[in-house]
Amino acid sequence: MISGKNILVTGGAGFIGSNLIEALLQAQNKVVCLDNFSTGHRHTIAEFLKNPNFTLIEGDIRDFSVCQNAVKSIDIVHHHAALGSVPRSISDPLTSTQVNIQGFVNMLTAAKDEGVQKFIYASSSSTYGDANYSPKIETKKGNLLSPYAVTKRANDLFADVFSKTYGIQTIGLCYFNVFGPKQDPNGVYAAVIPKFIQLLMNHKVPSIYGDGLQSRDFTYVSNVIHANLLAAQTPISKLHTEYNIACGGSITLNDLTELIISCLSKYDAHIRTIVPAYEPARKGDIEHSRASIENAHADLGYMPLVSIPEGIEKAVAWFWNQRAR
Repeated sequence: MISGKNILVTGGAGFIGSNLIEALLQAQNKVVCLDNFSTGHRHTIAEFLKNPNFTLIEGDIRDFSVCQNAVKSIDIVHHHAALGSVPRSISDPLTSTQVNIQGFVNMLTAAKDEGVQKFIYASSSSTYGDANYSPKIETKKGNLLSPYAVTKRANDLFADVFSKTYGIQTIGLCYFNVFGPKQDPNGVYAAVIPKFIQLLMNHKVPSIYGDGLQSRDFTYVSNVIHANLLAAQTPISKLHTEYNIACGGSITLNDLTELIISCLSKYDAHIRTIVPAYEPARKGDIEHSRASIENAHADLGYMPLVSIPEGIEKAVAWFWNQRAR
């Protein structure tokens, strides 16, 4: 476990960022959180505000001066600030591009200028596009299917070039459908698992886009935090690397929905009677997504700590307990 470092987490009030901050503070690091609260929430970091090792900077990564201020005396950057969601990027490609590309380059430049040791950033399984093989390997990508995917692939390319040109070490962690505690179930662009849990707890019918046979390598958030900590502390010989971070397995949306219903019905028997609705497939969605995690295991020692079924049970329990409060 990395300890005693000055660490910046951008997007720290978001789902993954806030979980990462919690782990870093527990390990006695000094953590700076940079967030503009466009998608993150203050309640996710409220418990950290009284910790003397925690500093909040409210600002936007599209402002280079904000980025420069945030990286002062920082050893390691964990960059999670971004506008997620394929549908959001299709609806508003301009803002997604400004945040995910210009904001990324701003942070990368500021980190390079400050002499940051490692720049670890969130990549995405969307960068595989229409690659029609399984499991996905980091070096074999397909044609991109959405503006969001383009922005995340651009991040990989910029990181690689910055490493070659300026010598800063960059590590891209390619996340596959992360879920778990603190994930926002509300809004048009909410991820499928928290959204379905919320709907079912309220006795509402969830909608599956397509036939439900599309599959995903859903990854519980503890696995992602584990990967970030390993990337921060593990010596890596290459200046730029990209690693798939996932469970290394997959589940169809039909089976996922059944698993969520089964877990929730332990708390509320009525949920067992709810049947999902089916809607037309959405543009830009990938049919099947499963990751090879061999490279992350070989270089970082990464192995998933929590399986998909275990993760669903944990997530359901967390959301149910939050509802009871």
